[in-house]
Amino acid sequence: MTTGPRMWLYKRPFCVGFHEGLVLLDARLSGLTSSLWIDGEEVATDFTPAAGPEAVRNHRLHASLPDGRAVDVEAGYVSWTNAGIAVRVEGQLVHESHPGRRIAYPARAAKMIAQQTADGQAAYDIDKLSRNKVPIIVDIATGLLFFVVAKLTDLRTAALVGAAIGIALVIAQRFVKVDLLGGLAMFGIVMLLISAGFAIAFEDDELIKQRSTIVGLIGAACFLFDGLVLRGRRLGHGLNRYLAYTDIDERRLAIAMGVLGVFTALANFAVVRLVSTDAWLFYTTFLDLPLVMAGVLVAVKWARSRPPLPATA
Repeated sequence: MTTGPRMWLYKRPFCVGFHEGLVLLDARLSGLTSSLWIDGEEVATDFTPAAGPEAVRNHRLHASLPDGRAVDVEAGYVSWTNAGIAVRVEGQLVHESHPGRRIAYPARAAKMIAQQTADGQAAYDIDKLSRNKVPIIVDIATGLLFFVVAKLTDLRTAALVGAAIGIALVIAQRFVKVDLLGGLAMFGIVMLLISAGFAIAFEDDELIKQRSTIVGLIGAACFLFDGLVLRGRRLGHGLNRYLAYTDIDERRLAIAMGVLGVFTALANFAVVRLVSTDAWLFYTTFLDLPLVMAGVLVAVKWARSRPPLPATA
């Protein structure tokens, strides 16, 4: 049965003559559970895990009506965010929650969810994010706090607060068993401090525009050192906590992120030198992030250590 945080509960009522039916589809991080209710009584259930070949099949719920007729319900996703049912009595279709829509896992999602590693294990594990939720929350919270403090006060104050947070996390980790620093919190704090210090120390417009170049190269150097020397045990491992794949090569992930950092830094340098300030502002506001996101997808694809086995039928 499903456990963990609920993502959504789909309710799909139907009627067969005088009998009231209801199908509940409970989507959680660990998988999807469906249950068939006839006249207020649960008569059938089904379950599929969140990952692996079994995850993409439709649910089949079989029961008998009080008059002995067989009722069969097919349940599953009709889109990325919605689920539907088709009800048959004695083989005849009597109800569709989404008429004309095919009940099937979205093809692109099914390809990702059903992949297997070379040893036959699921290559996608959504529970991995749940297991690493504490360091992920710490990472996000520290970044948000720095941003809020910088907006409400100034970069100097935000830098001091960031330093205090970093010291507090290091001290707290010595007294608690929960992993607080396993993600990228400390790396993020250091990079934010460097960025803030750069903004405080320099007021020249050209240097301010090149801040992303300098900070990006520093971050890229850190990732490349981790990948080439430490084999991804630090930054690669921390970043891997954010990914639900089980076949990530952390060394390759760190190297790929380092190369991406160099590329984005050089791209910013070229834009600053070749175009106007207005064009640079447009680039940093609307183009930089999509390029980074596309680069991260390529990096993750390359970092998956072994080609997954095709999903079994």
